[in-house]
Amino acid sequence: MTPALPSGGGTPIFQPPGRNSGEAQMLFKKSGGVSWLIVFLGNPGPRYEFTRHNAGFIAVDEIARQLGVSIDRSKFDALTADVTIGGKRALLMKPQTYMNLSGVAVEKAASFYKIPPENVLVLFDDISLEPGKLRIRRKGTHGGHNGIRSIIDYLQSDNFPRVKLGVGAKPNPNYDLADWVLSTFTEAERKSLNEAASHCKEIAELVITGAIEKAMNLYNS
Repeated sequence: MTPALPSGGGTPIFQPPGRNSGEAQMLFKKSGGVSWLIVFLGNPGPRYEFTRHNAGFIAVDEIARQLGVSIDRSKFDALTADVTIGGKRALLMKPQTYMNLSGVAVEKAASFYKIPPENVLVLFDDISLEPGKLRIRRKGTHGGHNGIRSIIDYLQSDNFPRVKLGVGAKPNPNYDLADWVLSTFTEAERKSLNEAASHCKEIAELVITGAIEKAMNLYNS
């Protein structure tokens, strides 16, 4: 996929035309607007609601519950909520583009708010971790995850923090991967995932306040 650029030209999404990145950051900080995107990956619709691939959506529902907000504002091809977390304004996002085009929604929001990739926190499912396990990373490759691949393509960068939510490995090597990630959790697995999701608000606060190392030490499996 060819990375999408903002409409009107090839200017990087986080750098306004005619300004270098440092000037853009200074301008943005003075605005007092949204300074972080917290993106939760999944597929829209009841068909996918409790599938493994929707671990990110399950996590954001828990964060929304803790913050007392509803993620119901339709914007940037996503359902969103404007919140304050870690002392910063952040936009919670549930892209409605389906997993493989998650980058479309993220690029639109990042471009609008002039947010650099390093201020985009993404939470998503990972089949290499058991349900209930977490792994926090500063940046990295897509690792075969199509939602992350899309975000990297559209932001033209892999330099964004992410939280991997364990959903369990395929039961055997011959099991089709698509069928596995679109399968539903067992009751025990869902309980483990819910427990992991209960920590995601604190993880987001630590990442946003520059304490990602502490978050990794506390929660990485």
